[in-house]
Amino acid sequence: MTALAPPMPPPRLATLTSTASTAKLWTVGEFHLLGELGLFEGRQAMLVDGTILEEGPRNPPHAIAVELATDVFRAIFGRGWRMRSQLPILLGQTTDPQPDFAFLRGSARDTGEHPTTAELIVEISDAYLKYDTTEKADHYADAGIPEYWVLDLNNRQLLVFRDPSADGYATQLTVPADGTVSPLAAPDATIRIADLLP
Repeated sequence: MTALAPPMPPPRLATLTSTASTAKLWTVGEFHLLGELGLFEGRQAMLVDGTILEEGPRNPPHAIAVELATDVFRAIFGRGWRMRSQLPILLGQTTDPQPDFAFLRGSARDTGEHPTTAELIVEISDAYLKYDTTEKADHYADAGIPEYWVLDLNNRQLLVFRDPSADGYATQLTVPADGTVSPLAAPDATIRIADLLP
């Protein structure tokens, strides 16, 4: 009879400002296995470039914005669309950013796997605006995500990124709270930015 190995210690979660250079680089498969083992219970973990990051708890404005956006997006992306909120989207072997929203065509029954692309990704941002508009935007552009939005709660505006390339998004627009935007994936729909903001 073989003795069971002791359980693996929980990984040290890095914050978004951490610069640990000797930390182990994790794969998406390892990251998901750690999640299945319950090591991220009650935490907001994501994997970016092999590093497990923790954003911390959602503050009330962020949580309210998620609820408001859910109502707005459900009215636009109905039948024939998947709306995934804070769920995996695999951008290679070492990145699973788990965005606030990812929209893709089809049905949840179409596949048994996590998606690797989306038509539109939306992040709601307050504390990590610089990160969301630089490193995260670069990951989404590298993955060929046609449109990426950052709802900037502090400045009460929507930042729209379009035309992805290896050098990032070629088009960047700022839409104020009193403005409107139409997603590329649903060009006949008009979203009032004020309806997304708490």
